[in-house]
Amino acid sequence: MTTTAPETRVPERVGVLFRVLPTGMYAGRPSAVLERSFLVNRRTWLAVVSGFFEPLFFLFGLGYGFGALIGDVTGPGGEHISYVAFVAPALLAASAMNGAVTDATFNIFFRFKYARTYDAMLATPLGPLDVAIGEITWALIRGALYSAGFLAVMLGMGLLTSPWAVLALPAAVFVAVAFAAVGMACTTFMRSWQDFDLVNLAVMPMFLFSTTFFPLSVYPPALRVVVQCFPLYHAVEIMRGLCTGFVGLAMLGHLAYFVLMAAVGLVVAARRLGKLLLA
Repeated sequence: MTTTAPETRVPERVGVLFRVLPTGMYAGRPSAVLERSFLVNRRTWLAVVSGFFEPLFFLFGLGYGFGALIGDVTGPGGEHISYVAFVAPALLAASAMNGAVTDATFNIFFRFKYARTYDAMLATPLGPLDVAIGEITWALIRGALYSAGFLAVMLGMGLLTSPWAVLALPAAVFVAVAFAAVGMACTTFMRSWQDFDLVNLAVMPMFLFSTTFFPLSVYPPALRVVVQCFPLYHAVEIMRGLCTGFVGLAMLGHLAYFVLMAAVGLVVAARRLGKLLLA
């Protein structure tokens, strides 16, 4: 009797997206990839949490130092809030982005091109989609750790004034998923370490201009459209709305942006890994 090998069978419990993938792409074991990431990083926890401090330094340096010169600013609902309360939610979004992008680009590129970790994984019953989901999950856990630590600081500083702020951490994890998926997809196209200059070229303008430090109204109308295309802009709008209590229907549009971003990134990453490693 003919049986289907584990590496070519798509489990019945997965959704329609996984059913239409080519055989061998998914074995239902992304937890094995996630377990490996935990084991590898358990002795390098200092490097994992180091990314938390960058937005924290910005919060104290700009939020309090520069904020003392500015005073109150207009919040998302039109109310006046302190500058540090305006900047902190944006830095929370940036913290989630930085954690996810760092792990989904630099670290994955090393394992892909030099350590040949994924070649070894695909020699087992794992498929490319298992690898993609496992690595993206680890990247979002890293982003969630950054966000949780930053939220704790905001709570201690009295910057969380709305009950909606309890949703800020799940929202940060959601943002991290999308950035990790796209980051991993982009990494599969990179040829050398020099290509990572393009990562910095994308992340730094988003960090500076996605209404992180000043409202959208300061831009000319044409530039506002460009800024509103940035993923971090939508993350900032979500975090700022939750932390200040200004939650409206527009937030559904911001969330839909990240649903599409995560789906596209995951599919591209899985297909690229399959093409590069199974060819």
